[in-house]
Formats: sequence, C-alpha cells, structure tokens
Amino acid sequence: MSSWRPGDRSPASDAMIRVDQAGEYGAIRIYAGQHAVMGDRSPAAREIAGMARQEERHRAFFDAMMAKRGVRPTVLQPFWSVAGFALGAVTAAIGPEAAMACTAAVETEIDKHYSQQLQVLGDSDPELSTAIADFQADEVEHRATALKHGAEAAPAYPLMSAAIRLGCRLAIATAKRL
Repeated sequence: MSSWRPGDRSPASDAMIRVDQAGEYGAIRIYAGQHAVMGDRSPAAREIAGMARQEERHRAFFDAMMAKRGVRPTVLQPFWSVAGFALGAVTAAIGPEAAMACTAAVETEIDKHYSQQLQVLGDSDPELSTAIADFQADEVEHRATALKHGAEAAPAYPLMSAAIRLGCRLAIATAKRL
C-alpha cells in the first residue's frame, strides 16, 4: 500500500469531490423546485434562473472530475433530488422572499464549507482548489443577490434560515461518508 506524499492529491479530495458534486446537484434541484412553482415571470424567478445556470456549470465540473478521478457519487443522489426539489417548491410556494431566504441560507453554509475545504487542501490539489475558489465566489454572489432580493423579509426568516442551514450541514456530513 502506498502512502501519501507531499505533492500527491490530498486523501480527502475524493470525499470533497463527492460532497461538492452532491451539493451542486442539490442546489440545481432546489432551483428546479422553485422554478416549477414560480415560473419565469417575476424578477426573483429570473435571478433564480441565473443562479441555477451557474450551479449547472459547477456540477458539470464536479461530474467531469468524478469521472476523471474515479470518484463514486453519493448513494443519496435520489434523496437529494427529491429533497432539493421539495425544499425549492415549498420555499417558492411561501413566496419569493422565502425562496431567496432558502438561497441565502444554503449559500451561507456552502461558503463556510468551501472555505474549510480550501484550508484543508492548501496547495495539494491545485485543480480542485482553483475550482472551489471560483465556485465559492459565485456562491457568495448568490447569497448577496438573495439578500438584496428580500431574503430577510421572508416569514420566520431566522427560523427558516437556521433549519435550512442545519439541513445543509447534515447533508454535507452524510455525503462525505455515503
């Protein structure tokens, strides 16, 4: 059995790629649920569509990295599909501010998650860390957009945000292992 040496891909990279691909997939499903309820007529819906396109680009990168590096996807992918769509649909049904609150909460956790990954990676996997830093900038922009479009005006915003953020942390922890 070979051991890890400086300059080798970080042993944690496979789990990071799996988690990040699952997260981007989940985000796409959230936006799909919001779009199904909101359509594309409102300014909030147009913002959501733009953010969803960026998430598609992120997911495509992680899909390609999984194939290139032989990383298995999470076994929970079908769950993320249903749960993400449901979260998006429910928040959109509450109203555009709740849809934006969902985005703000998710992106807050993803920003923290990506920061932690970049710290762990250091300079051990430049291809992955460069992509994560790029995607993190998009996620921070998504949070700012959501806040600008009334996320904090959503009904029970602190409770909704806390629940969604907790769900994100649990999803991240689970996808690392399964």
